[in-house]
Amino acid sequence: MKPRLIVSRQIPPDVAARIAAEYDCPWPEGRDMDADTVIRSLVDHKADALMLTSHLKFPKEVIDRIPAHVKIAATCSVGTDHIDIPAAKARGLPMTNTPDVLTECTADMAFMLMLNASRRAYEYDKVMREGWRIHYGLGELMGKRVWGKTLGLVGFGRIGQAMARRARGFGMKILYSSPTQKPAHEEQGATYFADFHQMLPHCDILSLHAPGGAGTANIMNAETFAMLAKGAVFVNASRGGLVDESALIDALKSGHLYGAGLDVFRNEPEYDVRFADLPNVFLAPHMGSATVETRNAMGFRALDNIAAVLNGHPPIDPIWQ
Repeated sequence: MKPRLIVSRQIPPDVAARIAAEYDCPWPEGRDMDADTVIRSLVDHKADALMLTSHLKFPKEVIDRIPAHVKIAATCSVGTDHIDIPAAKARGLPMTNTPDVLTECTADMAFMLMLNASRRAYEYDKVMREGWRIHYGLGELMGKRVWGKTLGLVGFGRIGQAMARRARGFGMKILYSSPTQKPAHEEQGATYFADFHQMLPHCDILSLHAPGGAGTANIMNAETFAMLAKGAVFVNASRGGLVDESALIDALKSGHLYGAGLDVFRNEPEYDVRFADLPNVFLAPHMGSATVETRNAMGFRALDNIAAVLNGHPPIDPIWQ
């Protein structure tokens, strides 16, 4: 008999095809489920495993309701702030994520946000879609050059380092702040700041690559935005909870920030629509990993973790140990 699996959200066709071949799954293509539907499906199907994504909040009250026959829950994401990890550990429920496979794609997105925010891409696109038909003088619709600027990175893990590699190709000076300094061979010539507040005044562009959670909540607020030099560009392809969005909007409206590129928000998909009224913001609906290659790799990595545990092996990417 094939192992039984529940998939809590719609997934790419290639991943669904593998699930159909390897698992007994009532909806191998996935369905968007709330927590109650997930629990009911796990019970009704007597599932051995659950595959979820970051859309599903996984607090203690949900984890405690998972039936004992579920041997693993694999999240198809690198982030884990939607999961109560201590509760999963206390329950003894193996949980895994999908690191590594979305690093380059997410760094591509962050770099795209930086370029678009700096070069006023939203405004250019709007002009064209409205028909253009007028000439612009040499002093109109000017953006900011990215080449040679100073880029500050808050967080210097896999994605932050991938962002730094791209920035080097643009001749940028790279600064970073993280809880610990990286070995020299991982720094790529970047300058380390133990206190990110001290880094902020030196940044022409600031890009967030830190994990979400209580330790990083609202690290960008009215005080820290004010520490950036006037005319700085702000980029967030990490987690919306890192930012006080009202403070960000104020900084953009006042002109203290030149622009922003945002792929993540505090409340998704019900984001703060005040951003949509600002011409100096380039917006994306949390699509950092949204390529065929990366989404397939994420799904396959989650399935590899599930297969390992169901075959009696340790998980490949455990969230807790």
